[in-house]
Amino acid sequence: MLRYSYRFEQILTVREQEKNETEMAYKESVRSFEEIATKLYELLKKKEDLVAFQQERLQVGSSIDEISHYARFIDSMEKTIEDVQQKVGQARAKMNWHEQKLLEKNLEVRKYEKMREKDFEAFREEQNRLETIQLDEMATLTYNKREIR
Repeated sequence: MLRYSYRFEQILTVREQEKNETEMAYKESVRSFEEIATKLYELLKKKEDLVAFQQERLQVGSSIDEISHYARFIDSMEKTIEDVQQKVGQARAKMNWHEQKLLEKNLEVRKYEKMREKDFEAFREEQNRLETIQLDEMATLTYNKREIR
């Protein structure tokens, strides 16, 4: 009996390695996106809290210097928030790109696996056919030996 050997096994192995590398890059891009998005959330929350605090101080009464200080600080935070929002957009685009590449690699690996399944099924059918022929030949030889006696 012959041993099965898939002719594209090395290509499949390389494609699986590429898929794994792409998956790792995708996971890293997700982690990076989450990190930057969390930073943005924290900045927005901080700004919201600061604006609420400033409103409280205005109702109680505060000096012009204090109002001016908070206004400058809020402006500075808004610039930082804009910068981080751009980074979030870039990180999202990078994550989506890696996700698309991962989908492509998964599809490619799946195609080779399907080809291997079909090839193995054809191999098994051929083995069964050869085994049947061999059994028929053995039966014929056995029958002929009995007839000769």
